[in-house]
Amino acid sequence: MFFKLKDFDFENKRVLIRVDFNVPIENGIIKDDARIRKALPTINYVLDQNPKQIIIISHLGRPKNEYSPEFSLKPVCEKTKELLGKDIFFEINPRIINLTEMSSAKIVMLENLRFDKVEKENDIDFAAKLASFADVFVFDAFATAHREHASVIGVQQHIPTCIGFLMEKELEFLKKVTDKPKKPFVAIIGGAKSDKINVINMLIKKVSVLIIGGILANTFLKAKGINIGNSKYSEESLGFAKELLNKYPKKIALPVDFILGRDFLNDTETHIGGIKDDLTGWMIMDIGPYTITGYKEILRKAKTVVWAGPIGVFEFEKFRRGTWDIANYLSESKAVKIIGGGDSASAIKTFNLQDKMTHVSTGGGASLELLAGHKLAAVNALEENYKKFK
Repeated sequence: MFFKLKDFDFENKRVLIRVDFNVPIENGIIKDDARIRKALPTINYVLDQNPKQIIIISHLGRPKNEYSPEFSLKPVCEKTKELLGKDIFFEINPRIINLTEMSSAKIVMLENLRFDKVEKENDIDFAAKLASFADVFVFDAFATAHREHASVIGVQQHIPTCIGFLMEKELEFLKKVTDKPKKPFVAIIGGAKSDKINVINMLIKKVSVLIIGGILANTFLKAKGINIGNSKYSEESLGFAKELLNKYPKKIALPVDFILGRDFLNDTETHIGGIKDDLTGWMIMDIGPYTITGYKEILRKAKTVVWAGPIGVFEFEKFRRGTWDIANYLSESKAVKIIGGGDSASAIKTFNLQDKMTHVSTGGGASLELLAGHKLAAVNALEENYKKFK
């Protein structure tokens, strides 16, 4: 159990709000402001209660523990001002300032927390300093909820903490899937990273069918003894794939044909091939037409669908067809459709289909942790905070 926004009175309080404003920026221009927009309901709710001050904190990217203009939150502050319609004071060094030196502005945003290694190290003194700025802490950064960082779990040891509306919504939707999904329950796991192994291991016990795409599919195909040519795969996951194929042969759906490329490039020569063909000299880049048809048939019967990771090499426009066809088909389905953040969310947004999904998560790693049956670090801290301050 933990506190929610409506459990607290924010009037005349200093309120520290941890958001996730880790948005894509190119040449100082924000390419997608969705994460900022999704934090606004929480910020506005607190503002409506006339707090003494709101201090917004976030990280951006992965800077090398020092100031770097490309990772500055300054453009994010400007965009937030625009979307909120209110002035925000930008504070450049949260490590040095103290409460008496902080601006008296109604809304303050601190510079990127990760400019100093103390954030990721969950430094006790840094967490205490952040907490000293406020009377109450609102945690609304779901995408970082699996991190043991100062602004995620450290601050919670010092002041009463509640979750924001975004965090509440994320937990609610993902809990439905992990607890009692409507069946048939289908999971689509794709992408390039082998870190989805834990998720597959957990979901395979719950799903009716597990559709596997991307580099993970190549790994499973190789584990079956199929020639995958020069395709990328995870050597370290081969044993796991063989074990799952032996244990759950009827639950796992793999590609039967592919769009192939000579090289890992968008403009490479392409060819269509199948599992019985000699793929020597070729790389699997996307699923083929027969696979698309087969996957659609599986999804036609589904009542709950979770999707984590694109099906093909989505970063190359030439090899987006499989992901697009499945996404478009799914958008018309009446099933509960949850997109697990990260590259899957990016794909859905690229196709402008986010409004046709039940829920598009803001957190790739955090949503995968939940789907794998793990408790998030932030949630553990929230439960301890509730016991301490109730």
